[in-house]
Amino acid sequence: MKLLEIRNLSIAFRVDRHTTVEAVKGISFSVPHNATVALVGESGSGKSVSAMAIMGLLDPAAAIIDPDSRIIFDGSAMRGKDIAMIFQEPMSSLNPVFSIGAQIAEVLKLHMGMRTAQARRRTLELLEEVGIPDPAQRIDAYPSQLSGGQQQRVMIAMAIACEPRLLIADEPTTALDVTIQKQILQLIAELQQRRGMSVLFITHDLDLAAEIADHVVVMCKGEVREAGPAKQVLTTPTDDYTRALLDCRAALATRRRAPLPASASEAPPLLEVRQLRKTFLLRDGWLRRRTFHALENVSFTLARGQTLGVVGESGSGKTTLGLTLLRLHQASGGSVLFEGRDLLAMPVREFQAYKRRMQIIFQNPYASLNPRFTVGDILLEPLRIHRIGADDRVRMAIVHELLEKVGLPAAATARYPHEFSGGQRQRIAIARCLTLRPEILVCDESVSALDVSVQAQVLNLLQDLQDELGLSYIFISHDLSVVRHMADQVMVMRHGAVVELAGTEALYGDPQHPYTRALLAAMPHHG
Repeated sequence: MKLLEIRNLSIAFRVDRHTTVEAVKGISFSVPHNATVALVGESGSGKSVSAMAIMGLLDPAAAIIDPDSRIIFDGSAMRGKDIAMIFQEPMSSLNPVFSIGAQIAEVLKLHMGMRTAQARRRTLELLEEVGIPDPAQRIDAYPSQLSGGQQQRVMIAMAIACEPRLLIADEPTTALDVTIQKQILQLIAELQQRRGMSVLFITHDLDLAAEIADHVVVMCKGEVREAGPAKQVLTTPTDDYTRALLDCRAALATRRRAPLPASASEAPPLLEVRQLRKTFLLRDGWLRRRTFHALENVSFTLARGQTLGVVGESGSGKTTLGLTLLRLHQASGGSVLFEGRDLLAMPVREFQAYKRRMQIIFQNPYASLNPRFTVGDILLEPLRIHRIGADDRVRMAIVHELLEKVGLPAAATARYPHEFSGGQRQRIAIARCLTLRPEILVCDESVSALDVSVQAQVLNLLQDLQDELGLSYIFISHDLSVVRHMADQVMVMRHGAVVELAGTEALYGDPQHPYTRALLAAMPHHG
């Protein structure tokens, strides 16, 4: 039996008075009763737009739904509170000035007609059902006082408050660590079984689809390319696009390069970090302050041309480590030796020369590129500041060479960042780092926001640049598959400390620390 049926759904958006762009092109699929359907595909494939149409949330002033399109829920076109949705980013969906209890209670009062006391009691029950610890204490907390995983649990509580029969989950775990991701997936599966709900799970992660879905619908550029039982689609796909997506992800399951010979690994380290510490003084109430240990005695070495993967959950100290190495945070203790010279002990003027030799690629290329500068200006700026090249004509020749290295045309210099896709923007960010000819790149979650095929392109680019230029990488990520593909060594961090450091194959094949084993067990496994 079909709970939801989509027939010939077509959606276009008005660009201006005379122009429209077709986002969804006559798609059809269904969601059975008490089943999970995964809607998979890359950014721009039409997944979220289709979900918004099902919810009736598209702006009629901007979106045009073809009159022949049909969205049928349990035999009729009526939907109302029978369908609920969880969005990708809870912090942008929760109101920061209201407590979580007030926000859930508002839903109950508005849609279920409950009075204040009754709504509060039901809110406590919902918070307990979704696994919020100590609901009686947390009910009056604000969203900013909760972790990312807890915020997503609150969003789920709001979604199930009205007893929906269909839950639409739009990339609900993309921003979460692997262990929190597993908890949220288990929670959704348990709620589905307990409540007899159907789930439409939107994702670009095929491993997640394999883990959670009964049926899979694959979308590309507004069209359904393949649909069927999850096991069939994800193990024996018939469509070339589905096969290409699976091949991109499968490539990450193994390392691209063989481990370096012993002689290479025994060379003097390019970077040696000893007992690095970083503490923050946090305000705890009006008068009290407390010390937070973000890094505790972190030690490792990095050889020329090698990659150190750094993994761990949010709050483990991964990003703080990268920023402290580059002196973007002031270290509280320890040393960072670059070819034997301690970067932390250098005066600012002396450090400037080393600053060029270590660069960072940030996670979000949308935020790290100046939207008011052309790509040419973005790449020329560091060359001018560090006086590389005799004049702007010489510098522009360097810019064109760098763009060619990252696979972009010279004509890109005249365009602005918003005119490029996410993957292209990350290529521009990499080119900007390369302007200073660094020897070490810190990659801070630099592919986590990208679709699987774009992710594969950027990873291949990083490895090609490493082979060509002898770069060393500190590769920070919560995606354990990506780290396995990239790293020669892996360092596992928890609560600011290193719990395990080993060669990639040794760590993945025979992890020694219980926390490492827990991280690896939480990885989604395709098939």
